Amino acid sequence: MLQRIQTFFLALVAVGMVGMIALPIWDKTSADAAQSAHLSALRLIHQQGVSSTISPVWYLALLGGIVSGVTIFAISQYKNRLLQSGICAANSILMTIIMGLIMYFIFGKAKDFFEPTVNGNFGFGFYALVIAMLANVLANRFIRRDEKFVRSQERMR
Repeated sequence: MLQRIQTFFLALVAVGMVGMIALPIWDKTSADAAQSAHLSALRLIHQQGVSSTISPVWYLALLGGIVSGVTIFAISQYKNRLLQSGICAANSILMTIIMGLIMYFIFGKAKDFFEPTVNGNFGFGFYALVIAMLANVLANRFIRRDEKFVRSQERMR
């Protein structure tokens, strides 16, 4: 049924992934404001005065869209809790890949653009991803709890 708590958490996953796509993930500005680096779900921008280098990272947005779409599909699968749980597990893997790619871009590429000792600031897109990951874990927990409850009720009949 759609009024179960895991539906709320799955909806939160979808909204969080859309937030990750739409909002800035990370930015860093030099002390003299001559250079800056920005990471969004579509591109990594390094500005040096008037020139800028843009690296496309559109696959972050693609993976986020896939996770959001699969999550919406999982909401409609409320009658098949095992499939719903499997979808949540697949989403966890995809979101872990997204988080790994973001960490690679931040700490592997963008950190060395200028002032390597300064880490920069995480944006709302990063926190939306973290919230989506936590909501996915909670949704999977409640789906498994429902399945366990239904199986225990079937034994009593």
